[in-house]
Amino acid sequence: QVQLAESGGGFVQAGGSLRLSCAAFGVTFKAMGWFRQAPGKEREFVAAISWNGGTTDFADSVKGRFTISRAGNSLFLQMNSLKPEDTAVYYCAAREGPAIRGSLSDYTYWGQGTQVTVSS
Repeated sequence: QVQLAESGGGFVQAGGSLRLSCAAFGVTFKAMGWFRQAPGKEREFVAAISWNGGTTDFADSVKGRFTISRAGNSLFLQMNSLKPEDTAVYYCAAREGPAIRGSLSDYTYWGQGTQVTVSS
């Protein structure tokens, strides 16, 4: 049984950093990802990582600023140089399969989300 629970969200000024964590159980051999949803917008892909951490992918909007990693039963998203447009609820997700994907429909399991607010 897959269980996902995000933490680490909060309020930060533009240019600051946050580190999101996802407690993940039952995700062995499953690729994982981070998505976000801003008010009034559709949920969008942020980053993904393969089952063994060997492959990662990022949305163009966060490349060079965000990093994704996993260790044991945890998934992380390190967010640097944050911008107001990064404000959203961030979701941890896992998919059936070891390879990364960037589409919401490829992910079966979702956490409840954690709010990130970046002030200008």
